[in-house]
Amino acid sequence: MSQDPRNALSALLRAADIQDHEQILNAANAAIKADKSDYAAQHTKVVALLKLDRFDDALRVISGGGIKLQATCILEQAYALYKTSKLEEASKLIETAGLEKRSLRHVAAQVAYRAEKSHEAEAIYRNLLDTDAAGEESDLRINITASVAQSQWQGISSSSPESASESLDTFELCYNKACRELARGNTSLAATLLQRAGILCDNSDELTEEEKKTELRSIRAQQAYLFAKIGKLSSALEVYEMLGPATANDGRDFAVITQNNHFALEETGNPFVRQRKAESLMASAAQSDLFNYQANILKRNNLVIDLGAYKTKGVADRTEKILRQTTLPSANSQINAAAIINAAAHTQGLDSKEALRKLLAVAAKRPNDVGLTLTIVQLQLQQEQAGAALTTLTTFLSRLESSGEVNDTDVRFSPGLVALAVTLFRSQKRDASAKAEIVKAAQYWQNRPSQSVGSLLLEAGIELMRSSKSDDLLLAGSSFDKLFREQQGSDVASAGLVAAYAASDASKVREHADRLPPVHDLISGIDVDELFAAGVAATPGTTVSKKRSATADEGNAERATKRRRRKLPKNLVEGKAPDPERWLPLRDRSSYRPKGKKGKKRAGEATQGGIVKEEETLGLVGGGGVKVEKAAAPSSNNKKKKKGKK
Repeated sequence: MSQDPRNALSALLRAADIQDHEQILNAANAAIKADKSDYAAQHTKVVALLKLDRFDDALRVISGGGIKLQATCILEQAYALYKTSKLEEASKLIETAGLEKRSLRHVAAQVAYRAEKSHEAEAIYRNLLDTDAAGEESDLRINITASVAQSQWQGISSSSPESASESLDTFELCYNKACRELARGNTSLAATLLQRAGILCDNSDELTEEEKKTELRSIRAQQAYLFAKIGKLSSALEVYEMLGPATANDGRDFAVITQNNHFALEETGNPFVRQRKAESLMASAAQSDLFNYQANILKRNNLVIDLGAYKTKGVADRTEKILRQTTLPSANSQINAAAIINAAAHTQGLDSKEALRKLLAVAAKRPNDVGLTLTIVQLQLQQEQAGAALTTLTTFLSRLESSGEVNDTDVRFSPGLVALAVTLFRSQKRDASAKAEIVKAAQYWQNRPSQSVGSLLLEAGIELMRSSKSDDLLLAGSSFDKLFREQQGSDVASAGLVAAYAASDASKVREHADRLPPVHDLISGIDVDELFAAGVAATPGTTVSKKRSATADEGNAERATKRRRRKLPKNLVEGKAPDPERWLPLRDRSSYRPKGKKGKKRAGEATQGGIVKEEETLGLVGGGGVKVEKAAAPSSNNKKKKKGKK
């Protein structure tokens, strides 16, 4: 007699160790065939399909199982949606179900990470770490550092303070922190962390040799990227060539990124061959699951390569389509990059002056285009028109500020534009205008969400803290206080608060001073006597020039005078007296002999035995005169004219 399928499935599930998920799937199918209302068997089938990476099949089973199965399999459905890149559907499902279950919070964090909501993912992981994280601490710390690194690549500062004492005991932690430092531009620390990650990975006891090779390839690829960032192009090429073609374990994302980076470092060569390679790479990228900031870099590279292949019309059309589909102005880097490439397409082949005139005409049609305006400013600076560049920028900023639209004012006070305006003001020695720009930006962001402008608030607070005015110090304190609240206890913000409120609010100083490290720890190891002996380095332009007083020896010494070197005639002969008429014009010298017939005639008219003609000098307007021959007076001996007969 054959065994009941449901009993067979139960016996199989009670096994101590289940490795053959195909066997579980077959048993579940047999149980469902015997009883289609067996929801336990259907649930088991869904889990088996997930274990076999058959995510689409799992979704079909859940959707066809009715409301009861869907209510039972919320976790499985959310995970399958996440694995099939249906992130919006997964997010809505999790939001409906709630985050009471720890397992759902794990999936919610993964969905947020893939959807590039790095702040949300980091917050969920930190919540998981703070609540009953037994056995998960290491994985959660790794995922938190990955979320922080992604925030940095997106240009967003982390919402949580960093733990300086956190141990780097796994290669994943080292790798994620290296990626974070690379995004920040701290290449020296990133290099150290990547080297440590490679050593820890190679010495790991938890990985097989095959897994070690796969993980080390990712670390080596990031080291190659680091070499390229610091200008060691030959070293980067060597690493990429050592990695060779992609393997089956690499994944499509890894293959596309390494191929693109290797391709970018190769010699330019034939632009049309490069253009065909870029098209092939873009086709591969379309089949991968790159993050948006990675895919945008590939698109940007493709546009630049097309420009090199003289496809200016196509590049101009594609970038203009991107600009038409968005609302200008925009602080999005991809939109502004498209505007800059569009400007390059419009001006390809023109010299700098013609290009500037062309772009000014285009700017009249797109007055709110940030990328185009920055391109014009850059061209004006290259042509040493710093005043015109500042006028272009301030006119653009004033237009955005006066529009009254929230999006326009957010872009107007974005950190990049504020920093550029301050730099140009200071280059023109307009320090008061630079400070006014910082004050306006700090005041604007006081009552608005400022996750993406943390760097602006930090620099504004530091700048205003140098002032002795109470209003500036209060604004600096407000900026640091906002940073402290949004970054959940930043030590930098605490130090700024102590410095800003030191003279006005002792209670806030005491509150934050306790968070700072002791002064003794900060100055330990510093030789004060050596610092005094070395003196204080003064920056150029900060000291007032003072006339140097003469010493006693200098006062008695004769002042050295610079003598003018005497010029001698070229035909001077040593020992022979110079010609006394050398200062006279050539025609006035006694040795002058005119050439030609007319010259001989004039020579004959000279006073050597000839008739001396009377001359007179006629005065000219404005001074000077000219000699002319004097007219002869009428002779008195001339006969009188005879009168006619009457």
